[in-house]
Amino acid sequence: MDAATVLEEVRGIADRFAADRHERQRREGLVSEEFDELAAAGFLLTGVPRADGGLFESVAGSTRVVGSILNALARGDASVALVASMHPAVLSFWHASPEAPEQYRDAWSEQRAYVSAMAAEGSWFGTITSEPGSGGDVARTAAAAEADRDGGWRISGKKHFGSGSGVTSFMLTSARPADEEDPDWFLLDVRDVPWDGSRGMTLLAPWEGHGMTATQSHGMSFEGFPATRFAWPGSWRQIVDAAGPFVATTFTAVILGVVEAAMATARGVLADRADSLRPYEQVEWVNAEQDAWLMRQAYEGMLRAVEAQPEPLPAVLLGKTAAARLAEDCLRRLTRIMGGGTFARHSPFGFWFEDVRALGYLRPPWGLAYDALIDATLRGPDA
Repeated sequence: MDAATVLEEVRGIADRFAADRHERQRREGLVSEEFDELAAAGFLLTGVPRADGGLFESVAGSTRVVGSILNALARGDASVALVASMHPAVLSFWHASPEAPEQYRDAWSEQRAYVSAMAAEGSWFGTITSEPGSGGDVARTAAAAEADRDGGWRISGKKHFGSGSGVTSFMLTSARPADEEDPDWFLLDVRDVPWDGSRGMTLLAPWEGHGMTATQSHGMSFEGFPATRFAWPGSWRQIVDAAGPFVATTFTAVILGVVEAAMATARGVLADRADSLRPYEQVEWVNAEQDAWLMRQAYEGMLRAVEAQPEPLPAVLLGKTAAARLAEDCLRRLTRIMGGGTFARHSPFGFWFEDVRALGYLRPPWGLAYDALIDATLRGPDA
């Protein structure tokens, strides 16, 4: 299945989701059958290399394609799109770094082939990396990893923001191996694992979010939970830096899709009463149009950086942070124009406002995002 076909199929699903928006925005959980439908549409191929029949060629060659698919899906359902975006994002940790040093080359290649096969066969991948008190910084991971007698690992610690919990088959996480200074990446097989602690995984805090309400981004506690360490040990930062431009740009595609859906809906509502808008409302509408336009330009700039620059990460971080700020500004303006009824549950705008606010705090949180921008713009090699 090629990218154009997958995009067309996902657009059809998103259109149907959008037609049922009134009910969907009130959901507090995911529907597994809808992820089966997305899998049948070919979405899981976004995390499979082209050589294996998938859509992922490289960061430079695949970011625009995957971003277009996620942008289309986000126009139909923000929560589903956010959870779905984790699938190619996690798998890019392997595919953005196809070659490991010689001592790890065979094991890394075998592991890449395994996760690709799992995705191609119908498994969803997600992440449960963030920890309470870490500020989203993997370097501050407190979860512990202990080697077991069988050559595997056991993870213990508290994690939150596990988007897609209950839908995903595998989840990426971080932990600090015993007797090692740095954390590393691990893969958890969570298929059919109960959340009652009987197998080392306990539901600690249901999501119950104000925004992205149906993402099932639960908090979990792990105690001696079996895990597979990345087959290229000690390279956690190198791996995330290689995948970072792809992950940040496709994540921005989701935020942009939410904003563009909100703007299209607002145009339909306001077109019939354009002449009766007060001067303040007219100004705020034009400002909202500018915010949405600038957000699209930021996204396109991120894509161009990924496709053409040898070191795109600084430009991508600038674009993602700007897009998160513009999205919140845009939706705030729309809620003011629409008035107090925005926050009644029959209006979609209050839901979208909380969705983009939630997205602005995720991957990475604001503080960590600005730390990264300071490093890239004032402390980096080109500063």
